[in-house]
Amino acid sequence: MIHELDLVVLNHEVPEHGLKSGDVGTVVHCYEDGIGFEVEFVTAEGKTLALLTLTQADIRPFQRAEILHAREVETVLV
Repeated sequence: MIHELDLVVLNHEVPEHGLKSGDVGTVVHCYEDGIGFEVEFVTAEGKTLALLTLTQADIRPFQRAEILHAREVETVLV
């Protein structure tokens, strides 16, 4: 089950926001239906890259045995 403030992993690319499969975001809101989530993706310095409404099909919970990976992004929201 996914809750607010959980780390989640994106299951597919979202090129219009510069996101790739495997990017990690934070759930900032869970909709009452239990299917929809607002997920924020930020850079290492805390700048928002994207804030998206996603479903359980789009994301999965971050697993304890996984490691984060760094990559440079081109587009950052101000």
